[in-house]
Amino acid sequence: MSSKTLTLTDPLRSYLLEVGVREDPLMVELRAETARMPDANMQICPEQGALMEVLARALGVRQALEVGTFTGYSSLAVARALPPGGRITCCDVSETYTAVARRYWERAGVADRIELRIGPGVDTLGALVTEGRAGTYDLVFVDADKENYARYHELGLVLLRQGGVLMYDNVLWGGRVLDESDQRPSTQAIRALNRALAEDQRIDLAMIPIGDGLTFARKR
Repeated sequence: MSSKTLTLTDPLRSYLLEVGVREDPLMVELRAETARMPDANMQICPEQGALMEVLARALGVRQALEVGTFTGYSSLAVARALPPGGRITCCDVSETYTAVARRYWERAGVADRIELRIGPGVDTLGALVTEGRAGTYDLVFVDADKENYARYHELGLVLLRQGGVLMYDNVLWGGRVLDESDQRPSTQAIRALNRALAEDQRIDLAMIPIGDGLTFARKR
């Protein structure tokens, strides 16, 4: 037993993907299509998608919320885990990228479980609160504009039920969270979020080094 974090070499990651992730051909195809796009780096890794699907099943998620949908990989993973009558509300600003997502949702047979809202995430979450959806979501995944992560946290807590889980992507930011010469607004926003979450007594907290860093925050 060791307290050290394992270095994930390329061969070891290939082994992980071979035996630890059940990625079906449709998901593989979606990743391949996304990889040819200009912002392909925004795509989550397959092991993160698999983790999100297992988590959604384990929590018995019926109502999920995603802020930042891109081409639909993460929402597809969660939608497949939903029980009959379950729904995921997806928020994004891009008609172009979500058009790709819509195609794959249809092909996967889960389009009827997904509500897509186009517009700034803060506005959409505020509208959901106004519509009376506070305390109704079981799972919230945030992977959008980093400068608004703090606002997504506050709105997410309002929308989440007690015991529900908030997830934040890119919290290690390629290691740039430790680079004090990087003072871009996005980097500063992630640093601020990480510190705020560490001190937030309204949540239980765990950050794991998967993908670009993923934080789990359970609402107490």
